[in-house]
Amino acid sequence: MEPFMGVVLQAVGTVASGALSGAGGEMGRRTSESLFGLLNRARPEPVAVGAGGRGSGSPAPTLPVTEAEQRAAALWLTELACSSPEFAREVTRWVDEAAWVGPRAVPAVTGRVAPPRTLPPVTSVFTDREDVTETVTRLLEETGRPQGAPTVVVLTGPGGIGKSAAAVNCAHLLLERFPDGALHVDLAGDSADTALSPSEALARFLDRLGVPSAMASGDEARQRDLYRDCTAGRRMVVVLDNAHSDAQVMPLLPASPDCLVLVTSRRRLDRLVAATGARHLTLPPLSTEDSVRLLTRIVGQERTADAETGVRAVAEGTGGIPLALCTTGARLAVREHLAWERVARQLSGRDAGDGGEGAAMRDGTPEDDPVRLAHDGAYRELAPRCAALYRAIAVWPWPTVTVRCAAHAADVGESEARVLLEQLADVHLLEEVAEERYRFHDVARALAHDLAAAEDGHGRMAAAVRRVAVGQLRFAAGADFRVMPGRWRLGPAYAPLSLPEHRDPADGRRALAELRQERENLAAAVRAAAHHGFDDLAWQLCEAMWGLHLRLGFHEQWVDTHLLGVAAARRAAAEFGDRRAVGRVLVQLAFAHMGLGRAAEAEQALTEAAAADESCGHHRGQASAVEALGLLHLKQWRWAEAEQCFERAGGVLARIGQGEEGWKDLPRARALLDHHTGRAQARQGRFAEAVGRLNAALVQFRELPDGGDRYNEGRVYMSLGETHLEAGDTHLALVCLDKAVDTMTGEGAEPQLALALELRARCHQRAGEPEEEQEDLRAAALLYEQGGDRLALTRVRALLAEPDGPDRSDGPDRSDGPDRSDGLARSDRSDGADGSDGPDGAGG
Repeated sequence: MEPFMGVVLQAVGTVASGALSGAGGEMGRRTSESLFGLLNRARPEPVAVGAGGRGSGSPAPTLPVTEAEQRAAALWLTELACSSPEFAREVTRWVDEAAWVGPRAVPAVTGRVAPPRTLPPVTSVFTDREDVTETVTRLLEETGRPQGAPTVVVLTGPGGIGKSAAAVNCAHLLLERFPDGALHVDLAGDSADTALSPSEALARFLDRLGVPSAMASGDEARQRDLYRDCTAGRRMVVVLDNAHSDAQVMPLLPASPDCLVLVTSRRRLDRLVAATGARHLTLPPLSTEDSVRLLTRIVGQERTADAETGVRAVAEGTGGIPLALCTTGARLAVREHLAWERVARQLSGRDAGDGGEGAAMRDGTPEDDPVRLAHDGAYRELAPRCAALYRAIAVWPWPTVTVRCAAHAADVGESEARVLLEQLADVHLLEEVAEERYRFHDVARALAHDLAAAEDGHGRMAAAVRRVAVGQLRFAAGADFRVMPGRWRLGPAYAPLSLPEHRDPADGRRALAELRQERENLAAAVRAAAHHGFDDLAWQLCEAMWGLHLRLGFHEQWVDTHLLGVAAARRAAAEFGDRRAVGRVLVQLAFAHMGLGRAAEAEQALTEAAAADESCGHHRGQASAVEALGLLHLKQWRWAEAEQCFERAGGVLARIGQGEEGWKDLPRARALLDHHTGRAQARQGRFAEAVGRLNAALVQFRELPDGGDRYNEGRVYMSLGETHLEAGDTHLALVCLDKAVDTMTGEGAEPQLALALELRARCHQRAGEPEEEQEDLRAAALLYEQGGDRLALTRVRALLAEPDGPDRSDGPDRSDGPDRSDGLARSDRSDGADGSDGPDGAGG
């Protein structure tokens, strides 16, 4: 019993923790509701599960969230399974389904894709550091490391000493030892304010490991478990660049002892030594000989051949610091008539040039600091407009600087910004990390920021930040509009937007990819706008990121930005801003909390949102908040409370008068609420009422303008199919699911079509129709393969590979029903996979 109990407990924990976050997508929802059905079935005695056990007369169970509740649920299922062979088969089948919701399903799937290769390229002028590779190679061949721990090497040293380049070079040289791939992340750890959170780094790694977005929970503990599962048994090299602390690094260590982890940091990370046996290597400056060699590679042999004394003086003047050598060398390479002796004098502080001595202490660094001197020498030779752009892009720590960002920061056209960025990269003041995407070395950005403060002052710096935030808002609003054109939205940024009459069907996916690529800069824009008091921009940026976060998650960032957005919206509302924004951003914050499994925080945010919208008479927003609260209760198995919320939201909608905001969207909003209500009623076992509500929703979707809403018709048919199936009427379930399949086929909605086919296969299985069941599963597998959903494809193939086909324990259903040509609504199934379970349903 104990081994089985352990397996059931793990499944309960996986499904319960993923129910709020949406991990596992539609499969996760069905598995959660199946767990409710199992816990709600037998009634020999009351059992304390969630809000109470489901004994005779006892309350229905609610989602088991705490460890004690999950243990009680698992114990009850195990005891019932031991007493009933039929129930044992059902529990075993549910545990098998739960395994596909949990992270342990992923490694086998991701192993089918190409190994990740995210290492930056090695610079062609890389010099020395052979001792790093030799030491790492020796460590890889040693024995006696902590059991199960990867080989961990930490490269330490001051900024500019070449830690990142040494780590990347070493990883490339040893890559053949690690056939399962290489991961790299810049942890931005030069300060606590800029440091990347472990959750954000894990999200990037899981994405590159091929984990479907539905599986990548926003909860850091689940992300960490999933990452370890994905890396277990693999031979990979992981580069964690610019780490701030042990706490930032520990969750990012892979689970395999055959992995190599290279960490760079300005700080010693002593906790890693105790945990993993990590070896610290402190990088010294380059020798004079190696410094000369590096300068020669940058500048060219022809420039150094007849200037041995000057080259050596410059090499010594840089102190052997690679960043200073590269900056100085790039400057000499660009200015072919610049004398080595003059550069050497500048590096010694004897030829500071215009403003040199006055600038030497502006950032508190020693005036003879070689990195600062090299930087200042390069800066002083920039053309005025290039220097102005350089200062403008340094006013805030943007994760990367794009052409658009630079153009807005400096208030110039994109063509000019493109040329100036290239000039800055030529003299090594910026590094190009992707096509037309640049970044500072953190030391250089600090120096450039001080230059901006000294030469431009706070007013111009703040103006540059505002211009960038406005540009990012314009971009994000445009992309968000293309991702979800039908949703309602707030803010003047959307006013001029429209879609072309003949729109490319793939345009929405492209827009989402654009938002994803710019995600970190958008979050930085929210922080910058909030910091500078640009509250109108801060909350509008949050609104413009709704489609990004709803579709792709990134919940830690979502919470971070929207907490700032809520505060900004409240300040703006107090100063004659749009009072509707407070409730709007609170609803979006609530969905971020749901993604992290924080039910209490989500409920609090939605309650505050409803109150805020009610206080300003925003009926559309209030209805959205109340509807979203009902959807939260659905996730928690609080079916009756969910139904009450949907009825309350309908009452709020009734207060919208003709011509008021939301009037035109009322029919669709009411249809969605009827759909949600039918789902809640079905889960309470009130099947006749549920079918009535779902049929009403179906009729309303059909009667919407412009030919109705066929996609949501198909979703309602799926919900009706599930309802009839749960009520034991397999024939009516098949009637509805036939309609769902036909509708989704006509709409080209392949993900939902695959789900409908899977659901219909379940009906065929219960009806004792194995050939039809296999046919539907094969069709679903083909759709998953075409759509790139490797997890779902592997799950369905596993069902097809079972010796006797999918499990037959339920036996054929003998219920009578009309023939399957019946017309009107017998089915539906709504899950919010397209975002309609977001705050845009009752709100229109």
